[in-house]
Amino acid sequence: MPDPTEQPQSFESCLEALERVVDELESGELPLERSLDLFEKGMRLSEACRKQLEEAEARIEVLVNKGGKVSAEPFEE
Repeated sequence: MPDPTEQPQSFESCLEALERVVDELESGELPLERSLDLFEKGMRLSEACRKQLEEAEARIEVLVNKGGKVSAEPFEE
């Protein structure tokens, strides 16, 4: 379970961490327990990246879909 006091990571740092997890898993030289821990971490990182991408996409849609005119508005969840 994620630490609630942990600061959210930027998309870039989250993606870099996910790439490190994948590289380590692909090495194929890990004990089962370490592999499972890394897999769980990778799933959390993947979900965090996906969520940030969805939020960015929603913000872009707000900018583009203003009656044919491009205007910036704050993003509201």
